[in-house]
Formats: sequence, structure tokens, C-alpha cells
Amino acid sequence: MPGLIGKKVGMTSVFNANGENIPCTVLEVGPCVVTQIKSKESDGYSAIQLAFDEKKEKSSSKAMVGHFKKANTTPKRKVVELRGFVKHWKVGDTITVDYFKNDIWLDVTAKSKGKGFQGVVKRYNFRGVNDATHGQHNRNRAPGSLGASSYPSRVFKGMRMAGRTGGKSVKLLNLEVVKILADKNLLMLKGAVPGATGSYVVVESPDRI
Repeated sequence: MPGLIGKKVGMTSVFNANGENIPCTVLEVGPCVVTQIKSKESDGYSAIQLAFDEKKEKSSSKAMVGHFKKANTTPKRKVVELRGFVKHWKVGDTITVDYFKNDIWLDVTAKSKGKGFQGVVKRYNFRGVNDATHGQHNRNRAPGSLGASSYPSRVFKGMRMAGRTGGKSVKLLNLEVVKILADKNLLMLKGAVPGATGSYVVVESPDRI
């Protein structure tokens, strides 16, 4: 699906025409620069490469600086490939948040907050010792039995155990567009969007396939 790259600014709330208070996530979407056009003839698939957010040239590799110079733009921090654009964009074109002016619902892909190494109570909502349904006792937050010791003498794949939590790509579908502030490149969506403030997001239009 076609879309744009953005950044999570934070959360706020607005009142609609009925006086209802709607919680919203504010995203800074665009301007995104088209840095490469991929075609089936040369690359085996059709896609548009977009770049977003300024980056110092001294902090970029020479290869990336040369890549961005071909598009007559400065180095960028975030580069994403997207498919499904109906309009034929050219290298160097700039796409702003106005691209979504006719959309009512949008999909957002973001990276969730990392929570580090966590136990099974926080990671998988195990209930602990009160019900003692996981083969354990007298240890409130222990995972319990991991399997039989005699056979198969190993832990099955997929066993819910302690481990690294969060920091994964999450996609939310059909978030309602509350308001678009084109002059500031801001997009307000109803509800929450995963990720920390300042993290990058990819906003896609499900209607333009």
C-alpha cells in the first residue's frame, strides 16, 4: 500500500462537533523525498523509495551521500520502500501530508517500546501463585513446569518463557483521521500509536491499492 514516513510527536485530545473528547496521536508526516524508483525491468519489482528527516552529511556514509545527491536532496535519516503508488512520481519529487487529504482511515506501522528482559508474568500475563495452574508453588512469579524430564528431555519450541519484550514492529489497521494540519505537516489520528515519542512510523493508505 502507498504511504509516507513520519515521526511520532506525542498525544493530545480534541473535541468533535458533538462535544466528545477524542484522544489523538499527533504524527509529523513528511515531507518525503523520492530518492529511487524501482521497476520490474531493472529490479524485479515495482516500488518507490522515500526518505525522511534531515541528517548531517558528516554523519552519513559517502555511499548514501552520493545516493541522495542523485535525487538532488540532502542526506536523510529514514529510508523506506513502498509499493502500490498509482501516480507516477519522479526521483526528486517531494510528497507532503496532503497526500492523505482524501483518506478517512489509515494504517500505521511502528516499533513498539522496548521493555528489556521480562518474566512471564509481564511478558505473557501469567497469573502467578494465586491459582497455581502452571505447575509451580511457593514462588509467586515463576513460570512453572517446562515439560517432562524423562521424555522428550527437552523444552518444546514456542514454550512461553522469560525473555526480551517489546521493540517489535507493530501494525495498526484503520485508524481514523481526525485532522490534518498541512502547514505544519501534522496528522492527527484517533487513538494510540505504538512507539516512543520521536520514533519513526510508516503511515499507509489502505484505500489506494
